[in-house]
Amino acid sequence: MCVLSEQQIIRRKKLKKLRLLGINPYPSEEYIVTTTIKKIKQSFQENEKVNIAGRLMRLRILGKASFGVLQDHTGSIQVYFKKDHFFSDKIGKIEAYQVLFKKLIDIGDILGIHGFLFKTQMMEITIHVNQLTLLSKSIRPLPQVKVDKNKKQVYDAFTNVEQRYRMRYVDLIVNDHVKEVFIQRTRIIQEIRKFLDEKEYLEVDTPVLQTIPGGAIARPFITYHNSLGIPLYLRIANELYLKRLIIGGFHGVYEFSKNFRNEGMDRVHNPEFTVLELYVAYKDYYWMMDFTETLMKCIFKKFSSKQHVSIDRPFPRIAILDSIKKYTGLDIPTIGKKELLQFCKNSCHMDVNEQQSKSKIIEDLFEEKCVKHYINPTFITDFPLDTSPLAKKHRDKKHVTERFELIINGKEIANAYSELNDPIDQLDRFQKQIKSNDQTNESMFLDQDFLRALEFGMPPTAGVGIGIDRLVMLITDQTSIQDVLFFPQMRPEKR
Repeated sequence: MCVLSEQQIIRRKKLKKLRLLGINPYPSEEYIVTTTIKKIKQSFQENEKVNIAGRLMRLRILGKASFGVLQDHTGSIQVYFKKDHFFSDKIGKIEAYQVLFKKLIDIGDILGIHGFLFKTQMMEITIHVNQLTLLSKSIRPLPQVKVDKNKKQVYDAFTNVEQRYRMRYVDLIVNDHVKEVFIQRTRIIQEIRKFLDEKEYLEVDTPVLQTIPGGAIARPFITYHNSLGIPLYLRIANELYLKRLIIGGFHGVYEFSKNFRNEGMDRVHNPEFTVLELYVAYKDYYWMMDFTETLMKCIFKKFSSKQHVSIDRPFPRIAILDSIKKYTGLDIPTIGKKELLQFCKNSCHMDVNEQQSKSKIIEDLFEEKCVKHYINPTFITDFPLDTSPLAKKHRDKKHVTERFELIINGKEIANAYSELNDPIDQLDRFQKQIKSNDQTNESMFLDQDFLRALEFGMPPTAGVGIGIDRLVMLITDQTSIQDVLFFPQMRPEKR
């Protein structure tokens, strides 16, 4: 049973009093809003009449006059209430101030305000309220920041990370900077979409519920379709469906994909995340490096990043084995798996699974020792064959693929290939991968329909996946993926 706080009980009593006065605390009628707070501040005119609506964020009740702060979706503004100068559409002037305003209105209430503009002696733009309409009564108090100026301490600020993520609606109300992060996120996606649309690539939708979760090595979420009587999986990637569209004759397709992986959570991983995937026919990974660099430079120029990242110079291109040699001194081609394991355990103190392939250990070593050094955008290229089952074998080098990752600020932002389009080689690579994963408890499924599609012929294709959440983190200077997701996954709340 939920136990109400003292403040919640008081507000529920006010709710009853409002109804007794004939005031509906949750009216159905449209409230006409003629402007926004941002527009008021941009084009202030003395005595201009305005109708705005918003949430009461602060309130200082005096004797015959009071001041408050009203917040709408564009900002905040001071509002001024004076006895005998404003009324409600339900009760008279005296009652409107003494009964409705002073006794029944609370911080957090959503109000409609009609009044005129003026500037105070401190030159602050203010609305002199003539008419007050209660649009929604708040029966749970908002967190109110208290500042002890003498001790220079702040109390009751809504800063607890878990509370902020769990109650994002409160976070957005009381922490102004949070809303701006999500506005930036939307604008970044819009700018990427504009960039791709101008190239005449087609935005598409592919299934979220899949009979085979393909396109990546990951543990899927499983559900069940009652009518069909079959298990279904939330997609771990949309790659194989987009390639089907290339096979079907589209030249370039992209999708902002919500993907789901039933795996661990940390500062850069959430079970539900957003990826942009793009596939373009008759291109290769060299072309895709050029394209990705152009896209990233366009985005960074549109949105100034607080990170100290230089995008003006050409992005360096470094083979993964060369990177490992530079930062560990290890010449991978000259040693076997046993020596590599010993080096990782003894010299790097890594917890390495001995059942993993040499290729997987190479990638883990790169993640552990090299990634953090790449602050400015850098393409890491030519990943091992065994860990890249969907990428073409390198045209000039043995045992590696035409694959790259874009690293910025020590994090992988993009992953791309010259896409494998040989159906015989693809089947062989899938089977080897499944066999290898069986030994390491990782999941990969054989998609027979995708192999059938490849047999009809897929043109040479370049594909890239860009982590939208990580890109937004980078541009908005956030350290956790939870800070760029409206509603990140959380553990069940303890009650």
